[in-house]
Amino acid sequence: MERGIRFQKWMAWAAIGLAILLCVLWTSIFLISRPAATRNAGELSPITVIPAPTQTQTPTITPTIDPAALIETGGLMIGGAAQISGTDGAGLRLRENAGTAARVKFIAMDAEVFEITQGPVEKDGYVWWYVVSPYDESRSGWAASDFLTAIVPQQ
Repeated sequence: MERGIRFQKWMAWAAIGLAILLCVLWTSIFLISRPAATRNAGELSPITVIPAPTQTQTPTITPTIDPAALIETGGLMIGGAAQISGTDGAGLRLRENAGTAARVKFIAMDAEVFEITQGPVEKDGYVWWYVVSPYDESRSGWAASDFLTAIVPQQ
């Protein structure tokens, strides 16, 4: 009977030793595999802060007005300014080329102001104008005149 008790004591000590060994092994693996940033908590990592875009004021564009162009195009003309309107919050798709089948470059939202640089072009039942954002030339494309309102300078 005494031999059976000794065997059980030996097994208990072996289990405790194995548990301690596994804990030490697991902790060392965890510490070694941590990223360097968490290992050196005292050191600060560089952070790149990208500022959010700020609201810009509507630019003042003073085009030369041709009275004949006002009648034919609703006031839209090359060199003039146009504001996106009438999209009910959905925005206006500005496209690579005139026409509804052309690829959409981006969506301009209501109240955005653009300078008209080309047009008019009639295609797919719309009159198209090429517009460019005065604050970011990459925001440009062909827009349907149904959703453009001419900005006429006050005299």
